Amino acid sequence: MHLNGAAHMTQTSSLGRRLSPRGVSSLAFAGALLLASSICSAASAQTLSYAPAQPSAFPQGYVSDDAAPQDEDSVLPDRLRRQVVNLDTREAPGTIIIDTGNTYLYYILGGGHAIRYGVGVGRQGFTWAGVQTVSRKAEWPDWYPPSEMIARQPYLPRFVAGGPGNPLGARAMYLGSSEYRIHGTNDPTTIGKFVSSGCIRLTNEDVSDLFSRVNVGTRVVVLPKNTPLQAHTAPARRQAMNVLVSGVD
Repeated sequence: MHLNGAAHMTQTSSLGRRLSPRGVSSLAFAGALLLASSICSAASAQTLSYAPAQPSAFPQGYVSDDAAPQDEDSVLPDRLRRQVVNLDTREAPGTIIIDTGNTYLYYILGGGHAIRYGVGVGRQGFTWAGVQTVSRKAEWPDWYPPSEMIARQPYLPRFVAGGPGNPLGARAMYLGSSEYRIHGTNDPTTIGKFVSSGCIRLTNEDVSDLFSRVNVGTRVVVLPKNTPLQAHTAPARRQAMNVLVSGVD
């Protein structure tokens, strides 16, 4: 035991003699760096854990999830689900009528019938009325928030590439030279509500169906909020929907 202790002391002493003052300083500096790194890592973890939430990068009613629920129809009440209804109108077949007050969009079939879709419309102060035409169509469109929207919500991104997380959804139909569009949404829970900045939104399933029917040049009639169409409509038999819409989705 005494010999082993002596040998250990001799080895330690020999190591101490081999290290120069500069070597000792280098070891001490490395130890200090290791300790500082551990402290910074712990502090960073604590900061990330309690960082305050930033404002949403999307306008009211939009979500940035990668995908909407698979069965969008299931989140809608019956009245907002796509269906064929009876509609008394003088508008020609192929015309779109938007009933702002009741959050419906009608695609005129002719013969006193129309396909009715549930939509989301402009929130208070952002509803509008008039006649436009579809000037352009786009699948999975990119989104460039207009300058007026950015002025109100400066935290918005200046560009969002088309895709499941894009606020414009799967399809967009642009109205004339205005900033307004009929488009999809990645948040189907906003259908039937007054939430947008003036655009008309449908579920991605419904906007894809409408997109397949609409051509550039289609007439779009947007009714004032206080001029609903409810008095002129009555649900048609559900079976008619299966005949007219089968194979479109």
